[in-house]
Amino acid sequence: MTNPKKIPLIIILGPTAVGKSELAIELAQKFGFEIVNADSMQVYRGMDIGSAKPSLKERSLVTHHLIDIKDPDEEFSAAQFKEEARDIIVSLAQEGKVALVVGGTGFYIRALTKGLFPAPSADLKFREELKEKEKTKGKWYLYKELEKVDPEAASKIHPNDTFRIIRALEVFYLTGEPISQQQKRHQFKHSYFNLLKIGLMRDRSEIHHRIEQRVDKMIKDGLLDEATQLLEKGWSPTIKPFQSLGYKQILSYLQGELSLDEATRLIKRNTKRYGKRQLTWFRKDSEIKWFTLPQQSLEISESIKKFLKI
Repeated sequence: MTNPKKIPLIIILGPTAVGKSELAIELAQKFGFEIVNADSMQVYRGMDIGSAKPSLKERSLVTHHLIDIKDPDEEFSAAQFKEEARDIIVSLAQEGKVALVVGGTGFYIRALTKGLFPAPSADLKFREELKEKEKTKGKWYLYKELEKVDPEAASKIHPNDTFRIIRALEVFYLTGEPISQQQKRHQFKHSYFNLLKIGLMRDRSEIHHRIEQRVDKMIKDGLLDEATQLLEKGWSPTIKPFQSLGYKQILSYLQGELSLDEATRLIKRNTKRYGKRQLTWFRKDSEIKWFTLPQQSLEISESIKKFLKI
């Protein structure tokens, strides 16, 4: 640790299906850590299989925070994650414990470790107007608008990520300045913590194989029933979590738009693409120490011991 006044914080990150949760539980048991979830989907109650949430048995082994804290129609932003995660980490530090932040949502991790630029508050009326325009003018309309006013931001946002597209447009129209320029000016240098960022990697073909196995297991374990139950509880198919990987394709199957085989194929394909985007995001962060699984598992433990000076 380089600065004794800062709280030590260890982060396990990496692409989907690399094995973050399994390793995190193993490390938490070994070192006495508590786990703080940094996966944007695992905060939602009832969305267990599709988000690859740690099982109840796994959560009984180690204390997990920020899992099952929101209903599917509730908003949970990077700013909220930053505040709630920081409060938990500080509270644990006061008890003499170290938090282990685990997840693949890069924006959450950046918000926690480097802060967020002071953006304007959400304009709900403006957001509704944009959503209405998307309905009337087509799926790609908002993305094309963003490409016009902030091509740099558009290049970093997936065309299907309507939430982030709307936010980027909102910031531009409320401030007159592209969100990408405001983010650059902020520079994201702020942190309360002494950090050890552990990035996990596997051979590409192995990750793809693990993704295919995971998706097959999700279907076998009842992803269709899970999605059906959520709909039966009254959650609208248009809520944000239903637009995420897995649920989006399964809803298309349940609505008769896709066969189950095609839905499964699309989940696998899109998950592989998502993993690639995660890696692109994380590789821009020079603070991350990368380890290849399973070969370097022991080296991860040694790195933690050195960081904590134990």
